[in-house]
Order: sequence, then C-alpha cells, then structure tokens
Amino acid sequence: MTHSTHAYESDPRNDAIQIDINGELFARNQAKISVFDSGYVLGDGVWEGLRVYPGPDGKGVIAFLDRHLTRLYDGAKTLDFEMNVSQDELTKRLYDCLDANDAHEGVHIRLMCTRGIKATPYQDPRATITPPTIVIIPEFKRPVEKTAGANLFTVHVRRGYPDVQDQKLNSHSKLNCILACIQAAKAGADEALMLDPHGFVSTCNSTHFFIVRGGELWTSTGDYCLGGITRSTILTLARENDVTAQEKNFSLHDVYGADEAFITGTFAGVSPVASVDGRAISDKIGPLTKQLQSFYLSHIAEEVAKGR
Repeated sequence: MTHSTHAYESDPRNDAIQIDINGELFARNQAKISVFDSGYVLGDGVWEGLRVYPGPDGKGVIAFLDRHLTRLYDGAKTLDFEMNVSQDELTKRLYDCLDANDAHEGVHIRLMCTRGIKATPYQDPRATITPPTIVIIPEFKRPVEKTAGANLFTVHVRRGYPDVQDQKLNSHSKLNCILACIQAAKAGADEALMLDPHGFVSTCNSTHFFIVRGGELWTSTGDYCLGGITRSTILTLARENDVTAQEKNFSLHDVYGADEAFITGTFAGVSPVASVDGRAISDKIGPLTKQLQSFYLSHIAEEVAKGR
C-alpha cells in the first residue's frame, strides 16, 4: 500500500506468515473463519492494532500491551460477550504467535475478537453458538519513509453521539470511518479529518489529530473519538516536559492558522501534517512535533526495555 497514512513497505516474509485462529496456527492461505461468524455477518466484534519492537533479549515486545488488552476486554464487555481466555492467556498466545513467525522487529499485529459463530445470519446475540473467535495476524510492516507530511481533507462524515455509535468502542463496525476514508481518497488526500456533531475538529478516520498554536499543543476534547493510546501518551509526555497541552474545542479556522500539525497512531507513532484542505501548514516537520517524536521514541524504548 503506497498511499494513506498507513503506507508500508512490501515484505515477502508476509507470504509465509502463520496466523493464529483460536489458539491454532494456520498458513496465511489456509487461515479461514466461518461465513456464519459474527464478525463477517455483522461486524460484531472488537479489535486492536499492536506494534512490536525488539526487546532486551532480541525477542519482540508488544508496546503498551496491557493498555491495549484493557481496551479490548472493555469493548467485549460493552458488546456483552465474555472472552473465553484471560488476558494472561491471550498474552501468551500473542507471543507464541510472534515466536512461531520469528517476528521480533518491524511487526504489526491485528488482534480481532468477534462474538463467535451464529446458528443463522441474524443480529440477535442469542443466535451465537460458539465462544468468541480470536484471530491474531502478525505482519512485517514498516512505515514508508515519507519526505513530506500528510495531506488531510475535511469530510462531511461526522463523528457521532455515543447513543448512536460510541466512538470510544473500537468495534469492527467502522463504516463511518471507511466512508470518511473514501471521501478523502477521492479528494486526493492521505487521510480524512472528521468533525464532531457540533462542527468542532474531532479526529481523523484512523489516526488522532493535533495542532500547535503559539507554542501550545491542542487536540480535541476526546468526547467523539477513540481513547487513543498513542494520543494519551503524547499528552502525558508533553505535560511532563512543560509543554502546555490542551484538550479543547477548536474549529477549522484554528487548524488553517496553526503553526504545526501532526497525527498519532500505533502504526507510525507521531507523523507531521503538511496541509489541511489545501491550506499549507508546514513543508517540514515543526520543532515541537520533532521534539514530541523524540520523547515518544524514548518512551517506547523505556517500555520495551522492560521485556515481555
């Protein structure tokens, strides 16, 4: 994939990866789930994207795994299905899968959990006849080195109220984000910038959005976006290093006049934004963005140094 904020380098090792389905390893071309699975039928499930870095013994360590699993299990509880493995058991399964693939560096994991297989393709959870389906896909994925920042486009698709679809739930049902992504791609942009129901800036379709104005770091209130782990880490690191960091309402007017802008996510960390809706922000990485990038990489190194 050569476009979008999640562009990655092709790696032939991915042709031979082994994928874990419910604790059993399968070759990539043999990894299959039922057409009656809740995730396929209805998008009924939750997921996490995990990043792997080499640990002190050379074996891959999943960054912030405890926080990711807490979010995953909270999501399953919200959807009212009970995980049939503990967090410790799932942790072991994740690391066993990494070791089986000799995957210890530059690796991204997609961890997906659905309600399970249904007796018939119908939305009622009581039609589910198996425990949850848990899939672990590890891939060798390095972000493409970019010579310029991302170009964003503000779309008409909004981040909605929690009584419609709670944006804090990392569910498989991501149609609003997919429609936003499509609109941004049609406009020739790398990512969609999405507003909240009141017209304030919320987040992007697959990353979180920050601006810098007058030396201050601004991001949305967080009321209408996923509780991003990289997002919260950046806010903490900024405050620990005497940077004024605010979660607040702000409009596109504030964005267009920003000194710097960047996006955050598990896959690529902290990435600069070059333009929004054709308005140039910066043709190079800004000083505060660069500083926060450095803080984040140091923090990752500290976390990974603790090992598994």
